[in-house]
Amino acid sequence: MIDIQPLDLDKNRRIIIVSDIHANLPLFKRLLEKVQYTTEDYLFINGDLCEKGPDSLATVAFARELASCADRVFVTKGNCDVVHQYVFNNVEGIKNYMAKQPHSILNEMLKQHDRQLEHFPSLQELGEFYREYFGETLDWLDHLPVGYETDEFIVIHAGVENREDWRNTSLESALYMPLFYEQGHQLDNMVIVGHWPVVNYRSETVSSNFPVIDTTKRIISLDGGNGIKKDGQLNALIIKNGEITCTYVDELEEKEIVQDHMDLTNRVGTVTYPNYELIEIKKESYFTLCKNVKLNIQQWVKNEYIDNGMCKGDVSTTFLSVKKEETVSIVNATCEGFTLVKKSDGSVGWIPKECIE
Repeated sequence: MIDIQPLDLDKNRRIIIVSDIHANLPLFKRLLEKVQYTTEDYLFINGDLCEKGPDSLATVAFARELASCADRVFVTKGNCDVVHQYVFNNVEGIKNYMAKQPHSILNEMLKQHDRQLEHFPSLQELGEFYREYFGETLDWLDHLPVGYETDEFIVIHAGVENREDWRNTSLESALYMPLFYEQGHQLDNMVIVGHWPVVNYRSETVSSNFPVIDTTKRIISLDGGNGIKKDGQLNALIIKNGEITCTYVDELEEKEIVQDHMDLTNRVGTVTYPNYELIEIKKESYFTLCKNVKLNIQQWVKNEYIDNGMCKGDVSTTFLSVKKEETVSIVNATCEGFTLVKKSDGSVGWIPKECIE
């Protein structure tokens, strides 16, 4: 049975929920400042403090400090927070991961002591090094609960299994489950998760990293793709007096629109992991109508993103309208004819270059 801790919250206090910080401490601090967080608020950090970004150790230390200074801060365990367990479980594949992922807490810990993976003949010796110098930090991560349960919602990193006895969800599912929003659950309360970037659910709707809030399915999915998607963002869910609002921060450059543009194509969608295989149907000057093989849908993909029947990575297939003097964030300004932008409402899509140049 997974470790779900019960909480009795004061309904008069504000609740702030964040997930998937991914070692981007400056961005996390910006988000806390934007939402004007104080120790009077409840703050939930729903897993994945670590990996992807450059400051896993500093981010963990900051989260520990927040939790020690206020009894209303609750941190759950994410899959990226227990990556060190592959070392202690003697999983050889962790060596390849460390080689390919320089921004890992495992490499950070080595770097702090001027060590490299090659200095350790075995994973056992590597684990002994981690325990000697970082044992307290790793113990704190290992002892984080898997989730928290209140009268109204459950906070858990990846999700719960779709079964009546959901408390018997495996630890692997709780931390690693993909596509939880599509699988659903059998709880009466809302389940709030991170882990799976929300844009992956938006193949046929307006491309966005804004949280998915579905009161019918009783699911809120928070992961804004921070550290993973080029247009990703760090989301915050805010619950106050029963009302749910959201905000976000990102690291994109902002520019002002110089002329109006009204989109008449009504094209929406996103090509996202892992659905990259395409069949070209009709090529035009800037975009090509393609069949997404795995999803069996048609999408207009920017020509520069297509290579030998594959999309080169995640990209919006949404077209946006904009107004003069509106501020947008620039996602990709390198393509012919159109610029990929993010609007203040979180929608990501293409606009003609003349709107912004």
